[in-house]
Amino acid sequence: GSLAEVAHADLTCLDPRLREAEIVLAADVDNPLLGDRGAAAVFGPQKGADPAGVAVLEHGLAILRERLTDTLGPHVRAVADEPGAGAAGGVGFAALAVLGAARRPGIDVILEFVQLPEQVRGADLVLTGEGSLDAQSLGGKTPLGVLRTAQAAGTPTIAVCGRSLLADHEAREAGFRAVHALTDLEPDPDICIRDAAALLHRTGALIAATHRRTPA
Repeated sequence: GSLAEVAHADLTCLDPRLREAEIVLAADVDNPLLGDRGAAAVFGPQKGADPAGVAVLEHGLAILRERLTDTLGPHVRAVADEPGAGAAGGVGFAALAVLGAARRPGIDVILEFVQLPEQVRGADLVLTGEGSLDAQSLGGKTPLGVLRTAQAAGTPTIAVCGRSLLADHEAREAGFRAVHALTDLEPDPDICIRDAAALLHRTGALIAATHRRTPA
């Protein structure tokens, strides 16, 4: 709604030092801003938007693209099509178009920051998590990055998630030893969210007991 009412993008108040700064857009997703793979179409339904809501969001993001194009020039339309422009509801587009950010896979940035390869070396088990474990999770998001790092160290990995849309064989083929979804313990999503801490505690106990019995 609100984006559709934007009449002009005034960027004169931006700190001029931003032009000299190196800005990195850490984005796990490679979606463009608009279209069938855009921010509204892909991520809107995940956040509860119905088809009418998705259309409103798409229109608003298209208006944002046009207003920034008016201010910055026609190249902005091409920026809207770049991988990562659809990240975080279009924040990726703003970072790329306005701040001149360079996109890097978010997992690469995080792995470097926390020095994960060194952390998992010698570990018995690695746990990684995701709100919804699905095909997108296997397309370069955090769980896959953690899994690949652990595999390089010879350490098994278990995924913990709110829900899993992956078949068991898909998770195994990806390399996960196991996947534990909170919805396996409590199928009602609302209760799952409300009682997440208790469900995670039960899941942790289950993983600990299972891992003790499972050979490496």
